[in-house]
Amino acid sequence: MELSAGFFALAVPAVIFAGVSKGGFGSGAAFAAAPFLALILEPGQAIGVMLPLLMLMDVAALKPYWRQWNRAIARRLILAGLPGVALGAALYGLADADVMRLLIGGVALGFVAFRLSIEVGWLRPERLHMAPAWGWFWGALAGFTSFISHAGGPPAAVYMLSQRMTKAEYQATTVILFWAVNLMKAVPYAALGMFTPATLTAGLWLAPVALFGIWLGVKLHRMVSERTFFRLTYLFLVLTGAKLIWDALT
Repeated sequence: MELSAGFFALAVPAVIFAGVSKGGFGSGAAFAAAPFLALILEPGQAIGVMLPLLMLMDVAALKPYWRQWNRAIARRLILAGLPGVALGAALYGLADADVMRLLIGGVALGFVAFRLSIEVGWLRPERLHMAPAWGWFWGALAGFTSFISHAGGPPAAVYMLSQRMTKAEYQATTVILFWAVNLMKAVPYAALGMFTPATLTAGLWLAPVALFGIWLGVKLHRMVSERTFFRLTYLFLVLTGAKLIWDALT
């Protein structure tokens, strides 16, 4: 991994995008930075670069929502995330780089399908009321997809939207959930060699960019509609996801 001008030309906008998502649009699209970086880095390097930055963003987002989360739902999803993270670590240890590209690309396209299904009304989790047992399934799936490409948001959202939470409670539960899941991921990431001197150095350079992205997200939240933001996200993820799948298969 070379920290060249070309790397930062792609990494800076990717990290800003992640910060904007976490700071102003519920963090659902923050994972898009990982597929983008996977276009120029090995998949393990891409998610290794992003994890410390996402953890920094989590800390920045914790204070405004402190103790506003739903304790029972947060506890259930966090505990359920553990086996999902473990499964992701096991798969990463067995899979080669092309399998990881295929998985990251598939998650990217799956996120677009999930969001569009909600927009057109095919999927309406808010109209359901899932039993607590479903939280263990969706939490485990969130832990797995979060390990693979930092994309645990959609599985967690399917369950949380069905629980009739307030907007503040939903946002706070999301923040504490992924703060905890990202902490879980740090140990296996380190054990699997995803953190290297180069990835950590890149993270130090990009840390101010991450904080700027959060600040910008707060500002854009008042200026840009959620629909417009996610439309851009869909285009971004379809292109990067399709390219990763093509590279993996060819």
